[in-house]
Amino acid sequence: MKFLILLLAIFVLSSHVLVAAPGEASPPNVLFIAMDDLNDWIGCMGGHPQTITPNLDRLAASGILFTNAHCPAPACNPSRSAIFTGRAPPRSGLYDNLQKMREVMPTEKIIPQFLRDHGYHAAGSGKMLHYFIDAKSWNEYFPKAASENPFPETFHPQKRPVSLERGGPWQYVETDWAALDVTDEEFGGDWSVSQWIGEQLGKTPEKPFFLACGFYRPHEPWFVPKKYFEPFPLDSIQLPPGYQENDLDDVPESGQRLARNKYFAHIQQQGQWKQGIQGYLASIHFADAMLGRVLDALESGPNAKSTIVVLWSDHGWQLGEKEHWQKFTPWRAVTRVPLMVRVPKDASVALPDGTHAGSVCDAPVNLLSLFPTLLDLCKLPANPNCDGPSLLPLLKDPVATNWNHDSITYMGQPGSYAMSGRSHRYIHYADGSEELYDIDHDPYEWTNLATLPESLERLAVFRNKAPKEFVQRIEPTVDSLVKLTWYPFEGGAVPPSKPDGNPFSVHFINQRQQSVELFWMSPEGQAKSFGSIAPGKTKSQQTRPGAVWRIGNPDTDQTLGHFLIGDRTAQAVIPPP
Repeated sequence: MKFLILLLAIFVLSSHVLVAAPGEASPPNVLFIAMDDLNDWIGCMGGHPQTITPNLDRLAASGILFTNAHCPAPACNPSRSAIFTGRAPPRSGLYDNLQKMREVMPTEKIIPQFLRDHGYHAAGSGKMLHYFIDAKSWNEYFPKAASENPFPETFHPQKRPVSLERGGPWQYVETDWAALDVTDEEFGGDWSVSQWIGEQLGKTPEKPFFLACGFYRPHEPWFVPKKYFEPFPLDSIQLPPGYQENDLDDVPESGQRLARNKYFAHIQQQGQWKQGIQGYLASIHFADAMLGRVLDALESGPNAKSTIVVLWSDHGWQLGEKEHWQKFTPWRAVTRVPLMVRVPKDASVALPDGTHAGSVCDAPVNLLSLFPTLLDLCKLPANPNCDGPSLLPLLKDPVATNWNHDSITYMGQPGSYAMSGRSHRYIHYADGSEELYDIDHDPYEWTNLATLPESLERLAVFRNKAPKEFVQRIEPTVDSLVKLTWYPFEGGAVPPSKPDGNPFSVHFINQRQQSVELFWMSPEGQAKSFGSIAPGKTKSQQTRPGAVWRIGNPDTDQTLGHFLIGDRTAQAVIPPP
């Protein structure tokens, strides 16, 4: 009986393991490389004339470069969640960075788990998902998966900010740049990621592997060793080629509101525009050097001929184009991303000739296609939840003319999106306003054609192909939000509010056994009551960055403490005395 049980167990296990039949090629390995906030400022895409990216260019030259690839969403969380689950935002309900992937999609299998289920060993390092690892989906991770912190120790200046003074509580604290007097190894961070990934690539695997490599740069802060700043003297820095004054004049009001988010105006006022560009170029140069270490390790190790390499960025970045600094917008500077795929000859039975070195594909594609493409290349069963088409037809023929898919990038508000075709781009806002650009003749989207009579036919084509259904955004639970700092009362005056920025909700949670009273402090220092909060209860309140909320005893008017509102929705926990 025990023998039969053992045979049954072996059969069940073997059904989930990839074993090459006699005469068949072994399943390919996959090296899955992500860079954070990288736009087209790389040599082979021509985004900025001063960029230095020999390793990105080298990888592109060894496989296929997709020059019209776009992100699923112009923010880290919805883009990465869509890539790893294959689910588009309007189907999942995950639209922005405030949501939590596992609250929205608690049971969805992500790429490493799907491959593990079919015999792969899944390992990774660095940022792949949005500030968590999802430990259950991996065999191993660096740092340890149980920590759910994907970042190795990284050197940071002790005194912050270094270069850009904060313009107010609305400003992301990491928007800053500086050349650091440290070596690559002393810096840690992405260097440590490249070191660990390189070590894995030097091993002869017992099973096919899925190895994920997440480089954090050029994400803010743009702090990297000073040697990466040196090729970009400040007095030589050129402004973004896509910048044009008054570029928002023909953009609908919805787009203008997205664009003017305070950052660019503040950076100009501080005289830091060229310094910011310098920091971004230096951070790209550093990330490229770390990529070079990984490519060297692959090419000098035992897995070079059996490993598919895929490199992508979660979205781009604007550095002044359309008066915008950051991401979150529908324009090409943010949606268009580097995408490179290299398949060695005989590595994949689905593509026995491999990819042809130096191939370029200008078909509109989306990173949503990465999941189904990997399954095709690895000859694994299709995942029915994947919303994007496989790129295998384009890997076989990069200039194929029968690719009839547009690439859609979904904005943070359901009903807002951008569609990228071969020659034109269409932007639709939830209020119905539109933009249309002829990318062949206007690559920087300076001239909105949507209001011209001669654009009606092309607009009709985009409108007919546009998405029609959007599930509602799934609100994050209060417990998943960041916690504001509680400042207990120590005498003196509670500071006044200095509100500056757009409103959002903050959830005040009373953990005391007595009721408390919630007061908003006016800019003049006057306290205005917004009611009481019973013991164990939560009160949700609209507020703005820089607001100060005083917590008092409703019976004695004694001040218990206060909260200072930051740049996003949060929980404000009133602790027991």
